[in-house]
Amino acid sequence: MNAAMPSATPPVKLSEAMAARRTPEMLRARRTLVWRERLTSLWSPLVILGLLYVPYTILIENSRASAVWAQPVMKGLGLLLVVYFVALLVWRNVSPKEKALRGVRHEANELLAENERILGKPAVRAKVPGDVQARIAEQALRVEQASADGDAEKLRTEVKALEALTAQHLGAFRKQSALDFLGGFGKALLVALIFRTFIVEPYRIPSGSMLPTLEIGDQVFVNKFIYGVRIPFLNVVPFVIVRPPARGDVIVFNNPVNESVDYIKRVVGVPGDVVEFINGVVYINGQPQTRELVSNEFTVHNVTDDGRWFDQQETLYEENLSGVQHAALQTLPRMPRREGPYEVPPGHVFAVGDNRDNSADSRHGLGVTGYGKAEYVPYGHIKGKAMVVWLSLGYHGLLHNLFGGTGLRVDRFFEPVR
Repeated sequence: MNAAMPSATPPVKLSEAMAARRTPEMLRARRTLVWRERLTSLWSPLVILGLLYVPYTILIENSRASAVWAQPVMKGLGLLLVVYFVALLVWRNVSPKEKALRGVRHEANELLAENERILGKPAVRAKVPGDVQARIAEQALRVEQASADGDAEKLRTEVKALEALTAQHLGAFRKQSALDFLGGFGKALLVALIFRTFIVEPYRIPSGSMLPTLEIGDQVFVNKFIYGVRIPFLNVVPFVIVRPPARGDVIVFNNPVNESVDYIKRVVGVPGDVVEFINGVVYINGQPQTRELVSNEFTVHNVTDDGRWFDQQETLYEENLSGVQHAALQTLPRMPRREGPYEVPPGHVFAVGDNRDNSADSRHGLGVTGYGKAEYVPYGHIKGKAMVVWLSLGYHGLLHNLFGGTGLRVDRFFEPVR
């Protein structure tokens, strides 16, 4: 740190005053520190994963064939990011130097941010002499340089000096700063709520009604804007953003006859459709939806109410639902032989599980009003379209011996929801 520093009256903001005083060497050190802090933050792997997820989702949604190579790539990158996260976690808690530096750096950053908030107000700057602002800017640079040097003791000393200056000259304005902090926290919370409500939301698969497409313990990301901005509690969609729900979409919705629970099912019928099931075959407006037998003895893994896994033998079909290829299960012998017809009203969809004979869906009153009473899902209750499995804690995954047969299913990572 150079001993001689310009003492001119600082610019409007503290950050600008500091920028005017930095030497090229100090600027390089600051940039190195900023990137170091970003890359060693526990948020870093999660942010990278989020940035990768966006183009991946767009790619597999618009080109189904791309999942053949894109999923293995994403799975490999995801595992590397898991290793990255674990390595960071271990290093941050094992290295004495890092633990000491992290604590005092956090204190330094909080103090610098507080000074920036206070001196960012014209009313405060009018009351604080220019030479005092210059002294604060110079001391803030010393704090920044000590942080870049990685010397915990030196940084602690410089932070104490800045704290003394702040208390002496800006103490009267610190309560306002605390209110600003609460306001900033509220804004961050609001952004998070908006993101979850209108953009993307995670959903955990709780049952086997969507086997084998979605397995128990899968965690999926739900695209919440594709069908339009849904207003929670009012259960209305004022306008469509991309398109309305289509046949074959796997949707998450708030059960209209029991609003305390969310369901995940496949859209089989859209407004105006007449849907029937004859010997397990789906008929839409009198047209059978083709399906091919894959296996008469297909094993899926279900779970009892008390959390015990058990094998279930089903017949597996590959069904073509208006051009959407997906798997479907059927229990033989099957009863009844015929279900429907169900006529889908305007503004609703007819939603059915892929595990056809083990699903409380639109055919069976959505699990509430019972068998024989059809219930349709209004557009306003649809939360969004399930896009991809981002995590799976299911049958026979990693470390399953420690958790009653439930483990980390790496093979399910980034599985597209088809």
